This record gives sequence, C-alpha cells and structure tokens, in this order.
Amino acid sequence: MFPGAGTVINVAAIALGSLVGVLIGKKLSEKFRLLITDVLGCVTAISAADALSAYWDESFTNALPAGGAIIVVVFSLLIGAMIGSWLKIEESLEVFGGKLRDKFSKKDESNFVEGFVSASLVFAIGPLAILGSISDGMGEGIDQLMLKSTLDGFTSIAFAASLGWGVALSSLPVGIYQMFWTGVGITLGAVLSAYQIAAMTAVGGVLLIGISLRLLKIKEIAIANLLPAIALAPVIAFLLSQLK
Repeated sequence: MFPGAGTVINVAAIALGSLVGVLIGKKLSEKFRLLITDVLGCVTAISAADALSAYWDESFTNALPAGGAIIVVVFSLLIGAMIGSWLKIEESLEVFGGKLRDKFSKKDESNFVEGFVSASLVFAIGPLAILGSISDGMGEGIDQLMLKSTLDGFTSIAFAASLGWGVALSSLPVGIYQMFWTGVGITLGAVLSAYQIAAMTAVGGVLLIGISLRLLKIKEIAIANLLPAIALAPVIAFLLSQLK
C-alpha cells in the first residue's frame, strides 16, 4: 500500500455511497442505518484495542523508566484536554461548520450545495479523519481509514438520498484534507523514533475508544478537544526517556 491509499479508498467509498443513495437510498429504513452505526461503533472498539497494543510495545516500554508508559498516556491526555478545551477546538469546529453552512445556504438554497457543504463537514471534520490519515502516512496501516470509509459510505447513502449529487462532490475536499494529514504523518514517521510513534499510537487508541462510545451513543466525549494529546505524546515520551 502506498501513503494515501486509505484516503483514496475513503473518497471512492463516498462517491459510491452517493451513487447508491441517489438510486436506492430512500428504501433504507432509519432503523437499519442506526444498526449499521452500532456495528461500526463495535468495530471501532476493536480498532482502538489494536492501537492500544502499542502501549506494550517493547520499543516504547524499554525507552522509558519503569511506569513511564502510563505517565506518557495520562499526561498527554490531561495536558491535551486542557489545551484543547482552552482553544475550544470542538466548539470552534461546530461554529465553523454552522457558519459555512449558513453562508452557502444564503447564496444558494439548492439541495446540491447543501449536500456538498453538509457532507464535506461531516466527512472531514472529525478526529478519525486526522488520526487515520496520520497513521496511514506513518506506515502504521489504514485500518482506521477503512473503518471511516465504511462509516462514510453508509452516511453518504443517507445524505445523497435526500440531498442528491452534491454529496458525491464532497469527496474532493475530503481527499485534499486527509492527504494533508497523511503528509504530516509521513513527516513525523521520518523524524520520530519508534518509541515516540508507539506513544502517539497508544494515545490515539484512547481517542478511538471515545469515538466508539460516541458511535454507540453511550457517552458524548469532546474528542476534538483531545487531539493536542497526539502531538504531545512523542514530546513527553522523549522527555521521560532522558530520565532513564
């Protein structure tokens, strides 16, 4: 697989789902769509468990003092939560999405534009888009983006059933956005040590647990506010490694 393969699959899933939605989407019941979301929530939990396995990676544990692994995860999440909450990342994304939708709606009330804007926001603005793309770029696999592709595919069916072909066009900004984060992942993979990558992966696993809980409608966690933890993990891991 080449870097960005996960995003290519994601874009194709949105386009294909839109086609299906335009053709037969209205025949799918709300109950069935909710069941699919529940299934994907369970699968996300499996993906989270896979990412969390990096917590026990030898390169990670051997590079740190005894008990250092849990310190990296906890402090990355706590400090990341403080930074994300201070910056109001989750709230800012919601406000940005609302303003963008309102701006386009005032200019053009067509379903095409509404479908394009709404779907672009739903597919691009989310932690899984960033986590999956970075993981892809770092060579850690495309499992997360495959999961996102499945979720986006079914979501695009529902969107396209009522909003039409504009949903298919949303795959373009989604592709550009995720390729950017894949590029970030490639850069990080080239400059970070194996134990630092493992630290990022483990922290990302915790965020995936939060996404799973949201999909299963168990707990609404502001995952976007935790995204700074991904950037903090390799830094904290490096600082602790100097104490060994």
